[in-house]
Amino acid sequence: MRTPRLRALALAAALLFGLTACGGGSADKDDSSSAGADGAGQFPVTIKHALGVTEIPSKPQRVATVNWANDEVPLALGVVPVGMARANFGDDDGDGVLPWVEKRLKELNAKTPVLFDETDGIDFEAVADTKPDVILASYSGLTEQDYETLSQIAPVVAYPEAAWATPWRDIIRLNSKAIGLADEGDELIADLERQIEKTAAKYPQLKGKTAMFMTHVSSKNVSQVGFYTTHDTRTHFFTDLGLKIPASVSGPSGATKKFVLTKSAEHIDDFNDVDIITGYGDDKGELLKALKKDPLTSKLAAVERDSVYLLPGSTPLATAANPTPLSIPYVLEDYVKALAEAADKAA
Repeated sequence: MRTPRLRALALAAALLFGLTACGGGSADKDDSSSAGADGAGQFPVTIKHALGVTEIPSKPQRVATVNWANDEVPLALGVVPVGMARANFGDDDGDGVLPWVEKRLKELNAKTPVLFDETDGIDFEAVADTKPDVILASYSGLTEQDYETLSQIAPVVAYPEAAWATPWRDIIRLNSKAIGLADEGDELIADLERQIEKTAAKYPQLKGKTAMFMTHVSSKNVSQVGFYTTHDTRTHFFTDLGLKIPASVSGPSGATKKFVLTKSAEHIDDFNDVDIITGYGDDKGELLKALKKDPLTSKLAAVERDSVYLLPGSTPLATAANPTPLSIPYVLEDYVKALAEAADKAA
């Protein structure tokens, strides 16, 4: 989290540039970071979300995004943000840009936008320096304080219900509406649905199988098993692929708004209704070895029959299970194929 002094600087910067929630600046015509598409969206646009109601008075010309994946919506629709969050997971070459984002930037013949370092929280000064007239954060973990501070810079589109729980379709709907490209956003959703359906159809063994996504678990301590609830996008994506959510996951999910829960390994047999387990592993396979060696987790049905697929380390593929507009077509085939191989062992 940034200090109060930094927040004050951010507000000062916002005032200096005249970036209030009721107005927006226009980018120069030759600025490759400006919104280049003339979408037909009608303004003003009002968007309700979990942190309030945001009115966007006119079609944004300078789009900034914070937190994970929000940059991918404008990029997919041909709009290059003036600034976006630096990738901190799945970045294959350390340049702060995910490979599918880098690919899209090349397709658009665009330079890399300003990258916001969010290691210690949102860099409000950096966001203000890009002079945005809208800030997209429909998939995010914004706090109320984050939202209030960003709103002094430009109108902010926050998540609709809960932090880090916005389904990929809603990420597209909200962010595309905010930049005047709602119709194009619907077309993008339809195209991605076709790609998902076509890929899943090649692996009929997935249909009807139950799946659970484990959270980051240390190979040095498997006494607690964490899992993503039905509020999380990773779990949502299972249903897109024809998989089902087991009662061991859906039941506890109904009693909470959290996107992650944990259970003691002493109750590991509660997960015996899980056909396939996936999650975040490591490059050397140490976690799977630990699960098989532990006297409790080794008794888990999916572990016993080896119907487990752990995503490799922090590679780009490891982000596959968290579907986003540009990552879906980039990693879909590899991810679904790996899940299908695990499903074969659960037959």
